[in-house]
Amino acid sequence: MRVDQQLTLASKQLGQSAEMAQCLVSLRLARHVRQGEAAVRAGLSRATAQRIEKGDPGVAIGALLRYLDAIAPGMTLLQLLSGTDPAIIALQRRSRPQRIRDLNTAEMKALDF
Repeated sequence: MRVDQQLTLASKQLGQSAEMAQCLVSLRLARHVRQGEAAVRAGLSRATAQRIEKGDPGVAIGALLRYLDAIAPGMTLLQLLSGTDPAIIALQRRSRPQRIRDLNTAEMKALDF
């Protein structure tokens, strides 16, 4: 009988699973790797890759580690969760909103409280 892992885990654990999935998605996008390509490299089906990226806690840890290695060879799970990968940092910088112009003196005074 198959057990739904989402029903057996606490909400904190489900949140951790979702956080890990988001880190993997960010890493994959930062490294410009397609989901299907990463799945093939890891020896997984695309459906399993989708489950990993959705944060499904029922995916085996071995499959998750193979998927991580397919995206970033040699990277550990701890390194992924720390967010210190240069590609992820560059992606975060690119996604931040940029100021188009500097504030003039009147605008600076209006913001000074």
